[in-house]
Amino acid sequence: MARSSSAHFDNAPKAKLSKELLRRNLWVFGYLGRYRMMFIPAMIAVLVTSGMSIAFPVLMGRLIGESMSDGAALARANQIALTLLGILSVQSCITFVRMQLLGRAGDRAVAEIRRDAYDHLIRLPMAFFSERRVGEISSRLASDLSMIRDTLCSTTPQFLRQCVLLSAGLVYLFVLSAKLALVLLACLPAVLLFIAAFGFRIRGTSRDAQDLLAASNVIVDETLHGIAGVKAFSNEGYETERYRVAIQRYLDVAFKLVNGRAVLVAFIIFALMGAITLVVWFGARLLVSGEISRPDFTQFAFVAAFVAGAFGALPELVTEIQKAVGATDRLREILDESVEGDAAEGKVPAGPAAGRVEFRGVGFAYPSRPDIKVLDGVDFQIASGRRVALVGPSGAGKSTVISLLLRFFDPQHGAILIDGVETDKVPLGWLRRQMSLVPQEVLLFGGTIRENILYGRPGASDEEVRSAARRANAAEFIEGFPETYETVVGERGIKLSGGQRQRIAIARAILADPAVLLLDEATSSLDSESERLVQEALDELMRGRTSLIVAHRLSTVRNADLILVLNGGSIVQKGTHEELLREENGLYRMLAQLQLT
Repeated sequence: MARSSSAHFDNAPKAKLSKELLRRNLWVFGYLGRYRMMFIPAMIAVLVTSGMSIAFPVLMGRLIGESMSDGAALARANQIALTLLGILSVQSCITFVRMQLLGRAGDRAVAEIRRDAYDHLIRLPMAFFSERRVGEISSRLASDLSMIRDTLCSTTPQFLRQCVLLSAGLVYLFVLSAKLALVLLACLPAVLLFIAAFGFRIRGTSRDAQDLLAASNVIVDETLHGIAGVKAFSNEGYETERYRVAIQRYLDVAFKLVNGRAVLVAFIIFALMGAITLVVWFGARLLVSGEISRPDFTQFAFVAAFVAGAFGALPELVTEIQKAVGATDRLREILDESVEGDAAEGKVPAGPAAGRVEFRGVGFAYPSRPDIKVLDGVDFQIASGRRVALVGPSGAGKSTVISLLLRFFDPQHGAILIDGVETDKVPLGWLRRQMSLVPQEVLLFGGTIRENILYGRPGASDEEVRSAARRANAAEFIEGFPETYETVVGERGIKLSGGQRQRIAIARAILADPAVLLLDEATSSLDSESERLVQEALDELMRGRTSLIVAHRLSTVRNADLILVLNGGSIVQKGTHEELLREENGLYRMLAQLQLT
């Protein structure tokens, strides 16, 4: 009894590992299961057409065998030929239907995988994106899923077809001549071992190649997004060289993959042709001794050729499947990442927030740099409707305060509260809907001005959009465009000036009607005229709202109800503009004097 228990526990980790491998590599077929009414008939059609394919060498062997007989066999030869043509016609029709069904099922399944992967991706925490490059993630969603699609719709049916041909062919060979079949089978173990050994190597090399290809796509993505900087510094040659090096690294690994496949295919060809030669030689001896008839020997040769062809096709198909397994593993890594936690789902507070914000002893370090404290024991309160400014030198932790308030990250110590409730105790979606962020570098989407403003509150009416634009001092320049609100802003808003982009972002925030407004260096990169227009729009936006303003330029925070001075992750001063200027040795006064001079 004890021995049995021990065996159970010894096998448990292996069983768990096997289940995990199956889950990681076969989960894609779960999506096909949703279209089983198309996928299952398509797979049955593969089996049927594969079985019909084995009839071709059998009947062809009989046809040739009959033609070698006396003249009376001509009628039987005609009948066999007509039977072959009929089988081929039926097989072609079934193949057409099978490809239609499988193509539709595969495309729909992959489309759902794309949607689910994208939905999961955008719900991942900011820590995930801070540690990965956009080009790499885009490559996984594009090239890896395309490879998975090809495997579902093409490689898998072909693999199944070759397996059916191989197994059915071997059975028929044993029926014709067990001795010849055993001679053929004796050659297969060495080939199978060689294929298995190379399969593991090819899978790892294929994954490396895909990763390096993704890395080269990252360079393209970064260069095109920063093309203005590339041209400004005349760094086209530098970027070309950087891409050349990345492509060369990919090629070095891809060549290893090509070499491995070439060795594998060459070995398979040699082994199979050698096996066929041995079988024909041995069969000739059986033919002379009368142990096998000429028609049976002819059939055996044709079927053996088909079996050899099926066996020879398997390594290439296995290679493609191994590549798809690598792509599936990479995609699974993303899907296994935990999305942003929302344990308070369903406990939505009644109505919008009043806007009271509080930090209690907050300490924080970014996950990628856990040994560097960004905030250390930060305490402050913002009453509803008040304007509070955060100032201090670069790296003091000002923007981190905003990131924590939006729960892009969670603090390691202390608590953050809104309306007296800790932010991790309310639904994440509700929390973020109570806030609007106007950053220094506004990211507009590549659609129209209307669509970018509507992003603040999808479903708002045209009049609400126009009203928000007027209040943001944006209506005048928008209505000056020929297409007005239907003007396409270009990728990342490149067709608009910085001040125009900023005012559209403010219109978006006005439309969202938040309880808490977060301004992160919202005017620091603008010229004087644009800053005046944007500041007027911000004053309109801040009226009656809790506002947290991050600023380097102290002139923009003079009218704040409270100014918090951050240095080294801690609040070192609090007060109004006038109060802080009176502190002779204070950091705020020193910053003000530096800006004035």
